[in-house]
Formats: sequence, structure tokens, C-alpha cells
Amino acid sequence: MMPVLPRFPRNAIAMTVVAMLGLSVLAACTSASGSSSSPAPAGSATTSPITIGASLSLTGDFSADGQAFDKGYQLWAKDVNAHGGILGRQVKLTILNDGSSPNQVVTNYQTLFGARHVDLAFGPFSSLLTSPASSVAARYGMAMVEGAGGAPSVFDTPSNQADHNVFDVSLPIADEMVPFVHWIASLPPSERPKTAAFPMAQDPFADPPVQLAQVLLKNLGVQPVFSAVFPEEVAAYKGPADQVAASGAQLVMLGSTDVPTVSAFMREFELQHYTPKMFIAAAGPDQGSAFTSVVGLGNANGMMVPNGWYPGYSDPTSQQMVQEYVARYGGTASSVNADVAEAYSVGQVAAKAVTATGGTDNAKIISYLHSGITLSTVQGPVKFDALGENGAAASFIFQWQKGAFMQVLPAGTPGSVSIFATKPAWTG
Repeated sequence: MMPVLPRFPRNAIAMTVVAMLGLSVLAACTSASGSSSSPAPAGSATTSPITIGASLSLTGDFSADGQAFDKGYQLWAKDVNAHGGILGRQVKLTILNDGSSPNQVVTNYQTLFGARHVDLAFGPFSSLLTSPASSVAARYGMAMVEGAGGAPSVFDTPSNQADHNVFDVSLPIADEMVPFVHWIASLPPSERPKTAAFPMAQDPFADPPVQLAQVLLKNLGVQPVFSAVFPEEVAAYKGPADQVAASGAQLVMLGSTDVPTVSAFMREFELQHYTPKMFIAAAGPDQGSAFTSVVGLGNANGMMVPNGWYPGYSDPTSQQMVQEYVARYGGTASSVNADVAEAYSVGQVAAKAVTATGGTDNAKIISYLHSGITLSTVQGPVKFDALGENGAAASFIFQWQKGAFMQVLPAGTPGSVSIFATKPAWTG
């Protein structure tokens, strides 16, 4: 009998095909030195632009993700403006570079709210930066609609506990690995991995899903032979990677936020002539060509990652976004970064809130987003709970298979293909 796992009601593990917002996505962002107009009084008739401010990691450790978010925001604004804007007003983005720094992200949002007086706020990349950014937004009475700050620490900040101003359109981080654990539980005991390693970069995004999965897998009889948190810097990766290789773990579950973390472990494993039977990372393999261009398509083969979206998601609006992205930036559908869809969805939710409330009054927007309404995005349904987590988000596991990024779990879900249960050997 398959062991019974705890239920996690915040996630809808089955894919839901939904009707998407009529608004499509993204736009050209202004330079950091560009000015933005002051917001008009709520409810007043105006044709002035709706100004939206965001801080993104265009340089630094999170630059690959920050640049992908930038493209996502731009696509959203471009399409919205092409369709007449929101409430007849064009959208104007002001993007400031935070250099992947928590201190700079605070400065940037203070500038956007206090000096630029933007009407709306979009979130930065990573939970590490979203927590301080949302606290600044709370002080200014601004809603923080974001797509890459799903760690529990983001929702547990004193400011969000008091003001409830954070809204994450994406999958809650802690539950991301649950479909993978369910799949392990579905295997006959003789086919389950016997040992597992849990290396984790010290990051509020990277660790919670791995820590939860470690507990659940141990309950299934999968013994942890390595579990450690290490600094999130490239210089600190070799030691734990070598220790994991020496452990001979059949399953590696890596707490990661980016491509450099995953590629460093893959490179070290290859040097040590160690190929785990299964290898899943919290983030990195979902970054499309930004991942495969670093590790190579051959080595990517069999790598797994959780997420709430992938380029093959069978929704017409999502497919339209992918086509527009490829036409604008090149590449193939499989190379489209999941960050693009997260940013796209932020814009969709914000646009719906502005339309529904008749303006950019952030108090009204916060109330509307907490009203229990279910919204449609390119990632699927969005319904915020009391702290701003998306309790309706779907959760999937993806795997690179022969050069294509494929949905593999939950098994039997529309769009899922057969999983490679054994990772092929390194090709280097």
C-alpha cells in the first residue's frame, strides 16, 4: 500500500485550464533616470499614464532572473498599451537596478514611492529582496504585486502581518516539491531511492521546499545521508558538492535559486564521476536557454525542477505570450524562462485590479485582491489568502528530456509525459 502523505490544500495539484484575462502583456521600460508623473486623484478622469515602479536585479547574483523579469514586464506593458492601455490610460514602467542587493532594493523603492510617486508597485526578483521591498511598500500604503517572492518569510514580515499588502501570483514555495514526493510514494518500495542528499544554499526561497521534502521522504524510508545549508556564493559550492558525491546518494535534492548554483554542483559531480539516479533542484533548470547554454543540453538531460508554469502550458494566452517572446527575443519555446510568465502574471493581476476598482487607489486595490476573487493568468488561477499567497496555484514537476523541457508530474495530469526515472550519465 502506498503511504499516505499529508495534504497541502494551498496548492491545486491538478492542472486547471482557465479562461485568461483579455489583457495580454508587457512593455518597454523607461530608463532609471526617466521621470514619472504624480498619480491623479482616485476616480478622476485622466489620460495621463499609469506609472508603475519596480526594482530588478539587472546585475549581480540574480541578474539572469532579473533580466528575464524585465523582459516579462516589458512584454506585458507593450501589449497592454497596444490594446489601449488600462482604463484608457497608457502604462509607463520605471525599472531601477538593485544589483541583487537587499540594501539597494530598499533605496530603490523609497525612490519610486517618495520621489517618483509611481501609481503602482511591481515586485523584484527573489524572496530575499521581496521581504524588504514589501516593507517599504507598506510604509507608503502601496500594494506589492509580485511573482518571485513565495518564501514563507515574505508573508511573515511584521509589515505584511499588519498591512496585508503582499500578493504573490505564483506557487507558494514550501509546497513545490510535494508532487515529486507523491511520485516517490507511488513507486514500489524496491524502486524508490534508498538514500538522499539535501544540500541547500542559504536562501529563504531555496530551503523551505527541500526541508519539507526531506521530512516527507524520510517518512517513506528514504534515508538522508547528507543535509546541510551553505552560503549562497559560488566559492562555497565545491565543498558540499564533493561531500554529496562522496555520499553516493541515489537522490539529490538541491536547494537553489539560480543557474550558477546548479551548474556548479553538476560540474563538480561530473568531475567526481558521480551521477545520482535522480537530481531535482528548487530552481535553475527552469531557466530555459540560460540553463542549457551553461550546462549543455546533454548534461541537462534528466534534470528536474518544480514550478507552476512551463512553455508548453496548454492555455491560449500563455501560448500567445510564448510566441510573442520568441518573436521579440529569439530562441525557441523551450528556451522561454519561467520568470517571464511570473512577471507577465504580475501585470495581468495588477491590470485586473485597476480595472475592477476604477483607478490606482492602492487601498482599494488591496481590498479587492483580498476579496476572494479568482483571477486568470498565464500561469493559471490566482486566488489570494489572507497573507497574499496564491492558494489556487497549480504545482508541477518538469524535466529536461532530449533537449526539451517537459512536464512530467503529476502523472496522468493533462500535459504530463513519462518521467525519466534514472538520470542519464554526464556527457562531458
